[in-house]
Amino acid sequence: MIAPLLALLLAQPAADPLVDKGFDHFYNLEYPQALAAFRTSLARDPSDPARHNHVAQAVLFQMMLRCGALESHLVTGANPFLRHPKMEPTAEERSLFLSAIASSMELTTKALAAEANDTDALYARGVAFSLRGTYNFLVTRAWMDSLRDVTESRKLHNRVTDLDPKRIDAYMAQGFHDYIVGSLHWSYRLLGFLAGFRGNKTEGIRTLAHVAEYGNLNRSDAQILLSVAYRREGQFTLVPPILESLLKRYPRNYLLLLELSQVHADIGDLAKATAALDRCEQLKKSGALGFANLPQERIEYARGNLLFWYNQPEQAIIHLRAATAGHTRLDPYSGSMAWFRLGQCLDLAGRNSEARATFRTTVSLFPQGYEGAKEARRYVDRPYTLEKYLKDNPTAPMKE
Repeated sequence: MIAPLLALLLAQPAADPLVDKGFDHFYNLEYPQALAAFRTSLARDPSDPARHNHVAQAVLFQMMLRCGALESHLVTGANPFLRHPKMEPTAEERSLFLSAIASSMELTTKALAAEANDTDALYARGVAFSLRGTYNFLVTRAWMDSLRDVTESRKLHNRVTDLDPKRIDAYMAQGFHDYIVGSLHWSYRLLGFLAGFRGNKTEGIRTLAHVAEYGNLNRSDAQILLSVAYRREGQFTLVPPILESLLKRYPRNYLLLLELSQVHADIGDLAKATAALDRCEQLKKSGALGFANLPQERIEYARGNLLFWYNQPEQAIIHLRAATAGHTRLDPYSGSMAWFRLGQCLDLAGRNSEARATFRTTVSLFPQGYEGAKEARRYVDRPYTLEKYLKDNPTAPMKE
């Protein structure tokens, strides 16, 4: 399941320039500014459930960015996001999110009681369920409730497209749900609330591609989901054109460049992977909008991680040292992984005593819920070997 990306099922924006402004900030990772715009828009018309959904979405993504839950390397494995630790919202974030979802649910309940086929209300209610599903997974850690919510979202958006087949944006929920259910182990598909939904990854991807090409409000979101699905299915060469297209629209979104680097690494093109990181660094140094919020340590971690992938531990150590020296400026996931990668590279370089100390530091700095700390525990008393590297990374390009 690709839990955090459930929240990309956007509601229909109100006819308000503030909403457009909010989403420009949103897609460029400027969540405080997006939230401010959405809250002002909501104050103008608190009876619109879509505006409540916008507020909830901005709050949720702000939390996800802070804890490192927005990067697709977390959703491309066999158990995507199951390994990600519980998110801890602030009291204000929790209250604002839950009240916004409750308001959206209440307003759509009233609207549907008055007109059962109100497609705007059905659509907005489906979005509220998808947002709550993401929250249930990452905050309350209620996996079954999360899957139940996204299934309810799919049912509601099915009704929208039954009533209005030309509403292309509503098909995104269907495509994403087909992909999720098709990715689940067969035992999960026996759940009662999944009755009638077998899931089909191929069909899900085809639907997402249709929305990515012909959708209106959800075109960008469908492209993001499609790039994640392609990467997860090993169709790496299809991803760069999508990311480059998104970068033209959202040039302040540094995560897109970091993702582009990782995908070129998947393809096996070290030069292009490095060039994407060079673009990040140049934009940061030039003071480009949006990149001031990107810590230099995040770029150093990305470079170190890339060189680890190419089995160049000595060169990787230089960058990972720089990343770990300022790990408090990284999100916890990236911070824990930078320390863990440093320990691995030290072992691969034959610097075993330094590696032991690094693994112990990783364990002491981060809770076990973070992947780096969890993995570091395995090597506190034994070295990480080249044999283990090759087993862990069977498709990694080797050092020339």
